Amino acid sequence: MMTETSGIAIELKNVVKRFPNPGGGEVVAVDHVNLKIRNGEFFSLLGPSGCGKTTSLRMVAGFEWPTEGEIFLNGKAIGRTPPFLRQVNTVFQNYALFQHMTVFQNVAFGLEMEKATKSEIDRRVNAALEMVQLGKLGNRKPRQLSGGQQQRVALARALVKRPAVLLLDEPLGALDMKLRKEMQLELKALQEQVGITFIYVTHDQEEALTMSDRIAVMDRGKALQVGSPVEIYERPNCRFVADFIGETNFISGVVTDISEGLATVRLDFTDREMVGLPQGDVRRGQKVSISVRPEKLRLVQEMAYNIGQVPNSLNSFPVKVITTTYIGSDTRVLVEMNEHIHLRVWEQNRISTLDPQAYYMEGQQVWVTALNENVLVLPEEEG
Repeated sequence: MMTETSGIAIELKNVVKRFPNPGGGEVVAVDHVNLKIRNGEFFSLLGPSGCGKTTSLRMVAGFEWPTEGEIFLNGKAIGRTPPFLRQVNTVFQNYALFQHMTVFQNVAFGLEMEKATKSEIDRRVNAALEMVQLGKLGNRKPRQLSGGQQQRVALARALVKRPAVLLLDEPLGALDMKLRKEMQLELKALQEQVGITFIYVTHDQEEALTMSDRIAVMDRGKALQVGSPVEIYERPNCRFVADFIGETNFISGVVTDISEGLATVRLDFTDREMVGLPQGDVRRGQKVSISVRPEKLRLVQEMAYNIGQVPNSLNSFPVKVITTTYIGSDTRVLVEMNEHIHLRVWEQNRISTLDPQAYYMEGQQVWVTALNENVLVLPEEEG
């Protein structure tokens, strides 16, 4: 677990990267990004395609140079330092293994280029292969290995040179889902074992949440929010982050009051109000989006509400069930407040039963309720 007092391994300070546009002008790929990544941290750059995450990683690696700003490795500026002089290594999605070499020779290649002694090469390569659970496969060729094993070879080759920082550009993207999930856990365990900084690029939200100590969510070249997986999921600071990480319900409205740390919002297309925690710069009279995740909502029978089993708050209101979908671990219910406001509710299936009456029925009138702290009030985004 990282702390605020941990040393800084990598810092991006006001970094900008522009590329020439074939049609004229320039394209801004990275737009004034500021990041501090701690020693020994598993840090993920997360965002959709074209958000600037891979370009940021390539600048740390030295494959691209910043147009503006500076990059620091352990306090030393490296923005114009060639890749081979930086104490970083990169693992790519396509593995980039030499097919004519054995596993051992692939891992040893970098050490041989540095003129290490044979005894040093043997010791370090064997240790690296044991670390990635390939100790008995050193004589095989890459084509004789599975995708997961080839990825382990690429990791061993990167780690054998003992970099200060390991960069990983969607390294699990070519694996099937089951193997990908297994490798996520292995990769996190490996990072904790070697204790060096990992900077990981991915567009997969679950992958980032599973492995990361902290995450930077990026969009259109900007780092929108940096925080732990819990912070990013539970307290997104803008609509994009709330929408990109997991699933959520959005309801638009206008802030009518802010008091005691809560914002009251009059919902569009209805005379109802909701209350929630304001995130970012939220002011009275401002257009906002309410965000509440499906698993944070609760459905109750109308009778339960009438006899006082549900808090009589602004965040409890009657709805109609539109559809119910049973998916095993939970039941996903779509409800309607009116023709303009629909909400998704996920309820965990805690009781094993085949009785259809145990589940909500289409057209049924129920109440939906949410705790104030699970309702987030986010500024509307421009453009």
